[in-house]
Amino acid sequence: MRLRALLPGLLFLAAVLRAQAPDLILHHGQLVTVDPQFRIVDSIAIRGDRILAVGSYADIARLAGPDTRQIDLKGKTVLPGLGDSHVHAAEAALYEFDHPVPDMETIGDVLRYIKSRAAVAKAGDWIVLTQVFITRLREQRFPTRAELDAAAPRNPVYFGTGPDAAVNSLALQLSGIDKNFRITDGKPGRVERDAAGEPTGILRSGIRLVSLHSGEKIPTDDDRRQRLKMLLADYNSVGLTSISEADLGDVDLEVYRRLKDSGELTCRVFVVYDVDAQMPLDRIMARISAAARSPLHRYDNMLWLRGIKTFLDGGMLTGSAFMLEPWGVSKVYSIDDPTYRGMRYIEPGKLFQMARFALKNDLQFTAHSVGDGAVQMLIDAYAEINREFPLRSARPSISHANFMTADGIRQMQDIGIVANLQPDWLWLDGATLRKQFGDRRLAYFQPYKTLFESGVIVGGGSDHMQKIGSFRSINPYNPFLGMWIALTRQPRWTDRPLDPEQRISREQAIRLYTINNAFLTFQEKEKGSLEKGKLADFIVLDRDILMCPVEDVRNIQVVQTYLGGKLIYSLTR
Repeated sequence: MRLRALLPGLLFLAAVLRAQAPDLILHHGQLVTVDPQFRIVDSIAIRGDRILAVGSYADIARLAGPDTRQIDLKGKTVLPGLGDSHVHAAEAALYEFDHPVPDMETIGDVLRYIKSRAAVAKAGDWIVLTQVFITRLREQRFPTRAELDAAAPRNPVYFGTGPDAAVNSLALQLSGIDKNFRITDGKPGRVERDAAGEPTGILRSGIRLVSLHSGEKIPTDDDRRQRLKMLLADYNSVGLTSISEADLGDVDLEVYRRLKDSGELTCRVFVVYDVDAQMPLDRIMARISAAARSPLHRYDNMLWLRGIKTFLDGGMLTGSAFMLEPWGVSKVYSIDDPTYRGMRYIEPGKLFQMARFALKNDLQFTAHSVGDGAVQMLIDAYAEINREFPLRSARPSISHANFMTADGIRQMQDIGIVANLQPDWLWLDGATLRKQFGDRRLAYFQPYKTLFESGVIVGGGSDHMQKIGSFRSINPYNPFLGMWIALTRQPRWTDRPLDPEQRISREQAIRLYTINNAFLTFQEKEKGSLEKGKLADFIVLDRDILMCPVEDVRNIQVVQTYLGGKLIYSLTR
C-alpha cells in the first residue's frame, strides 16, 4: 500500500527528469567552444533548440535520459555555426534565374558572352552584365566602347561592375549622353571623356543615367522564395547558419518573412534595411522611422530588422572608392585626372543626420565605405554623435572598410565602432591593388591583426552578390576560403603575400566568423560559441581546422550542419 501511494509521485519525478534530460548528446569529438577561454571539449548536450551543457563525456553522459539520442563523433571537429557578416542573398539567388552566366576571366570571355546574348535578344533590347570586376580580368581593364559595339551592334550594352559601368555607343545614344551632356540632377556621377571631350563609355555611379530594359524573364514571388531557399541550403552546406542581409529592400524582406512564417528559413537573418541617401532628408527619416516601427524590429532569433545601410562611396574594384589621396592616373581603372580621389555620395552634414537619427531609433547604422577617405568620414560622423550621446552599446558599424589608417583604428576602438570586412577581396584583387597603390598605401588594407590587437570587433563575410555556389559565386561565400585568406594573406596571380605582418591565428580566424559576427549583430549572448544556454547551432567538419596544414583550411568540408539542434544539412544525404 505504501509503494502504491508513492507511485504517482515517483512517476511524476521520472517525467520531470525525462523532460529535463537532453534530447541529443554528441560525444567523443573535438568541440571548439569559442568561449572566452577557447576551450576544447569532447561532448555537448542539447535540449530543444538550446545547449544544455558542454564538457567531458563522463560529465555529459550523466545527463542522459532514456529517450536521449547519442551520436559518436569519432574524433571529428565541431565548430559553432558560422556567420557571414555581409551578403546580398535575395539578390544573388536570382542572378541566373533567366539563364546561366559563365565564369569570366578575360575581356574575350566578356565579349563572347555579350555576343551570345545579342544573338538571342531582340534588336534594341538591353544586354546587361553586372559584377564582372575589372580587377578580376586578366587584362585588368574595362572593355572598350568599340569592343562592346563590335560584340552587339544592334543592342545597347551595360557592363556594370559595382557602381560603375562601361557602355557601348548605342547605349550612350539612347540615353542622350554625348559631348554636350552634363549631369544636372545634383546627384553623384561622372562621365569619363577622351581628349576631345567625347564620352568614352565609362560611367561612374551612373546607372540612373541609362534606361535599362532587358528581355530576360521576370521572377514571380514563388520564384523568389524557391531560389532563395536553394541559396540558403547551399549556405548551410558550407557551415553558414547566420547571415547579415546587407542592403535589403521591402520586396525581399517580405520574401524572408514568408519563409520564416512557413518554417522554411534555414539561416538566422539579421536585416540591414536599405536607405537611399540621395532622397530628400525628410523621406530618409520617414524610411528609417518605418523600419523602427516594423514588427520585424522586435527581436526574433530567426529574422530581425535591426540595421540601416546606405552608400558613402564607390568601389575599389572599379576605381571609385573615396580615398584620402588621389588614385593616380591608371589604365586599369580608366583614370586620366591626377587629382581624382574617387566618388563621395553623401555630404558630411547629411551623413551625420542620417546616422544620428538611425542610432537614436535603436537601429544600427552602417555605410558602404571602401576607401580610407570614406572610412574616415564615417568615423568622424560617429565621433560627432558620440560627443552627444555614447555610442559603444549601439555598435555603429562600417561596411567593407578596406583601406584604413592607424589613427582611424584608434578612434574606432575609443568610440566602439565595429566593422564587417571581406577577406575574399584581398585574395581576388590584391595583385591589382598593389600594382595601383604600392605597398605604402596598402599598409592598412584589411589589417586584421591590428584590429584584433586594438580591440576593434571585426566580423568576416563575403559580400556575396551573384550566383549560387560557394566558390563560383561573386564574391565567393565559402567561409573556410575566407579563413584561409586571413591566415595567409596570399593574393592570387602572385607569389608574394600582402602585408604578411597582418596575418592572424587560427583561433582569431574562427572568431572572425563566429562570436565576432554574433557581436556585430548584438547576439553574442545567443550564439557564436558553444556554451550553456546558447542556441544549438553547430557544424561537424571533415578535418581538424586547428592542426591541418594551412593550405587545407580552404578545402575543409562540412559533414553536418545543425540549426537549433536540428540537422539541416548532411554531406551523405
